[in-house]
Amino acid sequence: MKYAKWTFLATLALIVFGFFHYTLPQHDIVRIVNTYQERQDLDDWTRIFWATPDDQATGLINRDVQFIQAVDADGDPRVYRNEDTGWNWPPYFKFDTANLQTQAEDLKSTSAAPQWVSITHYGWRIVYLSTFPNAIAVKPVAGPDVTVIPWVNIIILTFLALILFMIRRMWLQFRERMIDPVIEDVEEAWDNVDAQADQAAAKARGVWGRFKAWLGTWQGKPRR
Repeated sequence: MKYAKWTFLATLALIVFGFFHYTLPQHDIVRIVNTYQERQDLDDWTRIFWATPDDQATGLINRDVQFIQAVDADGDPRVYRNEDTGWNWPPYFKFDTANLQTQAEDLKSTSAAPQWVSITHYGWRIVYLSTFPNAIAVKPVAGPDVTVIPWVNIIILTFLALILFMIRRMWLQFRERMIDPVIEDVEEAWDNVDAQADQAAAKARGVWGRFKAWLGTWQGKPRR
C-alpha cells in the first residue's frame, strides 16, 4: 500500500511538472539562420502538439506552417514553429505570426557577424515525433551570455503556490472543525463498546467461576 501511494504521488507530480514545463514560456538565446514555410500533415495523434488557431484548422489534415531555424552558443540547432494560438490553449492569444516571421527574417545573421536574439516559446522539441516548440516572441539581445529572468513563470508559480497554500489551510480547518470531532466521537463510542465488552466478559468469568466453585462443593462431600 505504501509503494502504491508513493507511485501515485510521483506519477501525479510528473504529470503536473510536464504540464507546466510544456505550457509556461521559456527563453532561448540563439542566432537565427533561416526561416521557411512547410506543409505539415496533422492526421495522427501528434496533432495535439500543433496549434489550432481557428475552427477551420481543426478539420484540416495538413496545412502550411512557418518555421524559424536557429543555433545556440554551442552550435546546437534549434527549430521553432511559428503558429497563431488564437483563443485556444495555451492562452498566449498570439495572432501576429506574419509579423513574427518578418522579425525573424530581419534578424538572420551569420557566424562571422552574429546577431543574438531571445526567442520566447512554449512546447517541446521531440525529434522522433517531429514536434517543435512554438515561438511567441523574438527580440535582439547583447550577446549569448544574456540571462533572461522568467518573470511570468515566477508570478504564475507563486500565485499557484499561494492558492495551494490557501486550499491546504482551508482543508486543515475543515478537518479540524468537521472531521476530527466525528472521528473522536467514533473512537470514544468504540472505546465504550470495548469497555462494556470487557465488563461483560469479566462478569461472565465471575459467574462461571462461582458456578465451578459450587460444583466443587459437591465433589468433596462424603457419602452417608
